[in-house]
Amino acid sequence: MDTANTAPASPERRRYDVDSLLDVAVSVFIAQGYDGTSMGDLAKAARLSKSSLYHHVDSKEHLLRLALDRAVDPLFAITQEPGSLQGSAIDRLEFVVRRMVEVLVERLPFVTLLLRIRGNTDTERWALDQRREFDRFMTQLVAEAAVEGEVRTDIDPALTTRLVFGMVNSLVEWYVPDRRRRANETAKLADAVLKIAFTGLRATRP
Repeated sequence: MDTANTAPASPERRRYDVDSLLDVAVSVFIAQGYDGTSMGDLAKAARLSKSSLYHHVDSKEHLLRLALDRAVDPLFAITQEPGSLQGSAIDRLEFVVRRMVEVLVERLPFVTLLLRIRGNTDTERWALDQRREFDRFMTQLVAEAAVEGEVRTDIDPALTTRLVFGMVNSLVEWYVPDRRRRANETAKLADAVLKIAFTGLRATRP
């Protein structure tokens, strides 16, 4: 067969939906910073033309809002779960902290992005407001548990909340999930956070 005039095969066009574009965008935002990322950078990472990218989303900030929704929505869903609304304050507090760890593991890239925004755009400021609102929810639980005599009262509830958040949020800096053992691994991770936060490091002596 004469192949001299055979045209080279066209490269297969990559097909994206919004979810798969978000995966690409979040990885670039985390690596380069949101401010340091352009739509051209996102198009290059997705191996799309800029016009194709604009076919899916209106702007870089639109992608950011969609990505942050993936972190904020499940966090606030926790506040409406029965475990957050029923029982003693300390039981509700432990439930919320456990679920925070589970959401962080499940939505790790999106939560990482949420924790790294700086507040330079309307979307970032909205997300920071959401974080502060969740902080207030947690602080109220800590205060209720203190009134019920279940947590120490010599530490301000807002400080306790920040310290617990600091421990949970630090997971984004080092935790690499093992997808083959995710359920068991997540449970062990949550158990460790709860033991350190609510019991402490000192071993119990007879």
